[in-house]
Amino acid sequence: MLNASAQGNVPRTILVVEDEPDLATAIAQRISAKGWTARVASDGASAVRAASQLKPDLVIMDIMLPVMDGIEATKRIVAERPVPVLMLTARDAEADKVLGLGAGADDYMTKPFSPRELIARCEALFRRVERAATIAKNMENEKVLDFGSLVIDPRQRIVTRNGEEIHLTPTEFDLLATLARHPRAVLKREKLLEEVWDWPDASGTRTVDSHVKALRHKLGSDSIRTAHGVGYAFEPPEDGDAPARTD
Repeated sequence: MLNASAQGNVPRTILVVEDEPDLATAIAQRISAKGWTARVASDGASAVRAASQLKPDLVIMDIMLPVMDGIEATKRIVAERPVPVLMLTARDAEADKVLGLGAGADDYMTKPFSPRELIARCEALFRRVERAATIAKNMENEKVLDFGSLVIDPRQRIVTRNGEEIHLTPTEFDLLATLARHPRAVLKREKLLEEVWDWPDASGTRTVDSHVKALRHKLGSDSIRTAHGVGYAFEPPEDGDAPARTD
């Protein structure tokens, strides 16, 4: 989840949660070489305590951890204080990724990964934090998207269905809102990466796919249509063909 200081020369503290000592050291060294501060925790329970004490700007979280796994640790960390989380998984399984995103992670990487890509993902998350703050300010005057049974409120960042709130992670909300502003229109994966993740290339199209799966799990399988080989389109519920712009 997103909430960190703006980009620039502001010092960054990153909590690295990894139980493989060599990999944890390598990640920490790469972070330090970038000019950021790295702190390391080797299990989920220690990570929760460290996050509470350090108030890091970002957390790099492995899924497979002793004492408490990365999914549970992420849930507890973001529940106490919103912070961007980059999830690491040793298995290229869609279920693991959807679980991680559902727990509150903003992005994920599959091991093994390039240290250069890891830093690029961190930089992208920091850019998104700054961008999210700007967007939130600009949304102060944006109207509610009312699709009948489904209502999306960009100002309060709340989604309700039949009057009941649906909990979405910040990334899931941004993705849904981006799609819902253009109902039934197909948006390319590359466009979604640029708008939601602030990535200038198509290297993370599978990230888009995983987030869409997570959204479908919460909103219904027919809520987002796949245009194979192109991208995705938001499909309003049957009782809300067009968004009503309300105060």
